[in-house]
Amino acid sequence: MNGRRTVYIPVTKRADASTLAVVNLVKNNLPKFQSVLPDDVKVSYEFDQSPYVTRAINGLTLEGALGAVLSGLMVLLFLRDWRSALIVVINIPLSLLAAVFGLWLTGQTINLMTLGGLALAVGILVDMSTVAIENIHTHMARAKVGRASSLSRERTSANQTGKMPVPLSIARAVADSGREVALPLLIAMLCVLAVFIPSFFMEGAARALFVPLSLAVGFSMVASYVLASSLVPVLSTWTNRADREDEIGTAKKTSSEFQRFQEFYAGAARKIVSARWLVAGAYLASAVLVIKFIGDRIGTEIFPKVEAGQLQVRLRAPSGTRVDRTEALALQVLDIIKQEAGADNVALSLGFIGVHAPSYPVNLVYQWNGGSEEGVLQVQLKRGAHLAIEDLKERLRARLGKELPEVRFSFEPSDIVSRVMSFGSPTPVEVAVSGPNLPANREFAEKLRENLERIPSLRDIQFGQSLDYPTVDVALNRERAGLMGVKTVDVSRSLVAATSSSRFTTPVYWADPNSGVAYQIQVQIPQPQMNSMEEVKNIPVALRDGKSVLLRNVANVSSATAVGQYERYNMQRMVTITANISGEDLGGVANKVEQAAKHAGDPPPRVGVAVRGQIAPMRQMLDGLENGLLLAVVVIFLLLAANFQSFQLSFIVVSTVPAVIAGVVLMLWITGTTANLQSFMGAIMAIGVAVANAILLVTFAERARMGQASSLAAPTPSVAGAGETPVPLSAAEAAVDGARSRLRPILMTSLAMMAGMLPMALGLGESGEQTAPLGRAVIGGLAAATMATLLVLPSVFALVRARASTKSRSLDPDDPLSGHYVSPARSAR
Repeated sequence: MNGRRTVYIPVTKRADASTLAVVNLVKNNLPKFQSVLPDDVKVSYEFDQSPYVTRAINGLTLEGALGAVLSGLMVLLFLRDWRSALIVVINIPLSLLAAVFGLWLTGQTINLMTLGGLALAVGILVDMSTVAIENIHTHMARAKVGRASSLSRERTSANQTGKMPVPLSIARAVADSGREVALPLLIAMLCVLAVFIPSFFMEGAARALFVPLSLAVGFSMVASYVLASSLVPVLSTWTNRADREDEIGTAKKTSSEFQRFQEFYAGAARKIVSARWLVAGAYLASAVLVIKFIGDRIGTEIFPKVEAGQLQVRLRAPSGTRVDRTEALALQVLDIIKQEAGADNVALSLGFIGVHAPSYPVNLVYQWNGGSEEGVLQVQLKRGAHLAIEDLKERLRARLGKELPEVRFSFEPSDIVSRVMSFGSPTPVEVAVSGPNLPANREFAEKLRENLERIPSLRDIQFGQSLDYPTVDVALNRERAGLMGVKTVDVSRSLVAATSSSRFTTPVYWADPNSGVAYQIQVQIPQPQMNSMEEVKNIPVALRDGKSVLLRNVANVSSATAVGQYERYNMQRMVTITANISGEDLGGVANKVEQAAKHAGDPPPRVGVAVRGQIAPMRQMLDGLENGLLLAVVVIFLLLAANFQSFQLSFIVVSTVPAVIAGVVLMLWITGTTANLQSFMGAIMAIGVAVANAILLVTFAERARMGQASSLAAPTPSVAGAGETPVPLSAAEAAVDGARSRLRPILMTSLAMMAGMLPMALGLGESGEQTAPLGRAVIGGLAAATMATLLVLPSVFALVRARASTKSRSLDPDDPLSGHYVSPARSAR
């Protein structure tokens, strides 16, 4: 540690254990460790992965809090009512608390994925309460001038006087508003939940990662809908009291001011709808072109790269290098790292050199090295060092290769996420050649390695095993040994005890009379003395009569090589080739690696080649997410078909999906972000929110086309006044009317959610680059979807519903629009 020899105890956690919990347990038990040691031996806690987790949690918390504030400010900008904005903001922490309770009930923990889901939900939670608040304000503005809502025609006599009592207006406005948006909000919530259903059908790591995220978002959405339908109306009624004339006046003034923009938008929408064939064709063509040509230029990877402020490098000296020589090389490497990074920027360095001697009964599976020639160095940089880790690695590769040409180096993942995503491989790229014949495996691996070295973006290409470890061959001359009375077992006992330990031949134990603890007694020739072939030849071979002979008299001793470490996969020996990536995304490298494997030719019989590391899980996860995205659209379509009882209306709603995908692709391309698990989940979330906005527009447009009254309709010639029978509109006029009436809530919810995702997209928190692609994907997809909803969706509605009947497909005999409707008067007769 920091160049000093220490006893290093690595602590590993179980798969189901919490990193922070294990770290805290170890720290809390340090006094107990110290209490059983002599006074001159000190135990200290030096290095762990918890700072990364802690910083990520703090960063996500900060981003979520900033997102909530920005969302509230966006609502305040539109409604100009701080009480309504406060109600929207209050809804966020309450929904998040309910989600945390739901996560606890399902056995989940607070981790990066659940916190990411909660931070993502902040923007969505605004949607429910914002729509409810906006609709309340619209009803309040209508009620002030004495317009009766569609659900309170029994008050018509009071309206005819020109005024309605103000106390009645507030309560009625809240009640009518809640009834009007209850069903659209329910369908919107179900559509958002539907996009996360595919995560429960994923396999492997993708399921383990995104089921917690999906549960976090799902619990938040359900809680938000319940609060928007219960708490928001109650708080709105309490805060907008009758004695506050200025509040209703503000609602009226805000509505009147926004109405001018609505009229401008309605005029533009009519012109766009008049050219609906051209608009729809241009929309579809542009979306396909963006997705195809720009999407192919976006890189792919499992998780975005993160600067964890840590560096881990594995050094491999020539096979058979003694551990003291490897230690000297490691110290030299640490000095070079400090020079390149700056000594003031290095907080801590740890090194584990070689492996423990065979005399220690510790399983080598807990060690990270394959022999005395290997070492692993970990370097923790100080916070605020402002060093680009990838640039530092490139500088170190150049200098280390120049000053230590005989040593091989490989930089390994240092952050916990990259380690997990590598699935046991030491590097992101690993090619395994396996088969029953190890020489055949090695021969083909050599050809494959030559092809991989032609890929310019690969670094540190080397075999993962020591294939030419120096050995000493002892060939017993049986004839001479027999003449001298030496048995094979005598030679093996003497040789093992001299080069390894007597514990392998004759275990001896001594019990401490004071404590009763048994200690194993071992005898071994000191390793520094066994430093040449002559020393091996001079090992005495003990005979049964107490005499001994030298090994050289009964055996031929010579130098040779052997495989230093055997690795197996499915019980077959394998040779692995490891490599790192620099300057290119994982998806691009994966394609080149597969091409290199093909150019190497067909492997020998019974020899298999497998590309491992992060490549295989990346393909599996991205395939699962692509299928999940398609399944989400199908689920939403069927859900909408059940709600609208019309496949046409369902098609109109999901027609915004191409805009979402195109917007996500454009945003990722502009910001230089790769397509990864985070950006995929952002795209799926953006689809859910875009569909929710489209549902509102299509619902109100269909009501206008069917001739159903809406209290939100403007007093235009196309809409009946109070007490008059509503007049059905054409599909084109209904599309414009629905878009006009839903303009403010769509803009409010979209802009509020984009504002809520802005801190995440900018990566303002520590380790923010880990979740930044999620925020960027949501903003890009939602921005494009909002434009498509307001500018293209009316044209699609006018095209699809141009010849649709005004009769409902409902079989309900109490539905006046149903073909099976029977009036009460008729049934009485």
